[in-house]
Amino acid sequence: MIRSRIVGTGRFLPEKVLTNVDLESMMDTSDELIRQRTGIHQRHVAEEGTGSSRLGIPAAQRALAAANVDPMDVDLVICCTMTPDFVFPATACLIQDGIGAKAAAAYDINAACSGFVYSLSIADAHIRSGMHKTVLIVAAEMLTAHINWQNRDTAVLFGDGAGAAVVQACEGDHGILTNFMAADGSDLELLMLRAGGSRVRITPENVAGPDRDIVMRGKELFKRAVRAFGDAIERALADSRLTAEEVDVFVPHQANSRIIFTAAKRLGFPEEKIFLNIDHVGNTVAASIPIALDEAVEKGVIQEGNVVLLAGFGAGLTWGSSMVRW
Repeated sequence: MIRSRIVGTGRFLPEKVLTNVDLESMMDTSDELIRQRTGIHQRHVAEEGTGSSRLGIPAAQRALAAANVDPMDVDLVICCTMTPDFVFPATACLIQDGIGAKAAAAYDINAACSGFVYSLSIADAHIRSGMHKTVLIVAAEMLTAHINWQNRDTAVLFGDGAGAAVVQACEGDHGILTNFMAADGSDLELLMLRAGGSRVRITPENVAGPDRDIVMRGKELFKRAVRAFGDAIERALADSRLTAEEVDVFVPHQANSRIIFTAAKRLGFPEEKIFLNIDHVGNTVAASIPIALDEAVEKGVIQEGNVVLLAGFGAGLTWGSSMVRW
């Protein structure tokens, strides 16, 4: 049977690093407090005006090189981002042009922090249907462009970066085993950015107002995130007919180490199987899973034949998971 297999990964992080100590001079917080509440020590920040596509292009090029795939052999580019370069055109089109994938279709999706697992499910569907053979997923985020650096509840969390994966049709038992996607739009106000869309336009009157800030109800979001992570993990295990013991590596969305460990503990999922890099990259939204995935591959944590669980949760609210045999 035809399966979809991740054959190459890549990542890119901006050169500038902002540490917790740097943040101490910008707001009322401390390195110790940020570490205890989030597990984050530092994050990467792109220069103003960079744009998510300029982070996504080098990540895509590295994934293609790892997969030994020529850009002209890419059939489809999916960019998952909630910080596009422009309202339109799609950031995927900028990336498609930037890497020279002239034969590829291109479009964006926005599922916030769940964007990569959503995109992996979509790529799998394209490939299984026979429509495409090679799909490039690029998750690129520059959320610091929307950060209020005086709001410590959100400013300490996010970083910029991009991760990419090449997904190809293959035969055999390796590849994507299961996909799961879910959403609950009734809780959108737990995490959102109000201004900038068609409902709340940016005007001279509100340009410096509260609608330009990220809204996050931390305590409620924490509870929902733990439940959603649990749901995503349970569905992946049930659909794949595997147990937690049979999973070799769990690569979650790098939102908050406390959320991840709380959800894993409730399901009896061993901490030693969880791959975290949130300490040195922060929450890079949709890019967090592919950035972590590429790092885990590079370090040899993930090897051929391993069973890898991916799970994400984000604004929308959205959540989802994928089980992969590497």
